[in-house]
Amino acid sequence: MNRLDLILEQMSRSRANLFAATDAISPRTWRSAPRPEAWSVAEVIAHLTMVESAVTRGAERMIQQVPPSLPFWKKLHVPVRMAEWRLVRRKSPIPLDPSLLSDKEAMLACVREARARTLSFLDQNHDHDFSAYRWPHPFLGSLNLYDWLRFLAYHEIRHTKQIREIVDALPN
Repeated sequence: MNRLDLILEQMSRSRANLFAATDAISPRTWRSAPRPEAWSVAEVIAHLTMVESAVTRGAERMIQQVPPSLPFWKKLHVPVRMAEWRLVRRKSPIPLDPSLLSDKEAMLACVREARARTLSFLDQNHDHDFSAYRWPHPFLGSLNLYDWLRFLAYHEIRHTKQIREIVDALPN
């Protein structure tokens, strides 16, 4: 199994767990936050949609260019797996787009469409070596495109944990 196949498998597992977690929230409480200043499940899904769309758009632009040669020290980053940890809570550097907030089924369709676009991009560019294409993550450092794809899976795991916390905190 090649590197991309492993990443795709990881993305598939994280997505299945995300949808299993969203099954636990009713359409009635979809947009309910467990406390002031906390996100609702709808806001988490909007955030995941925005991030995946931004990564895919960035990747599409990036592979149209010749990747720059960077010194080793500019390629350093923390382990991408840290994106799944909920020990350190961070505010998203990407402001949430309120126009993405909708009913449960419409929003789940949007997050599915974002993943379909990512998978289509990967299918169309499966012969590329993505290791030379990099851009900085606001918290993790300089990630190559393979790292960004792994980030999508770990980021989804992080927010699946958050969704479970929201579901547990909301009244039945």
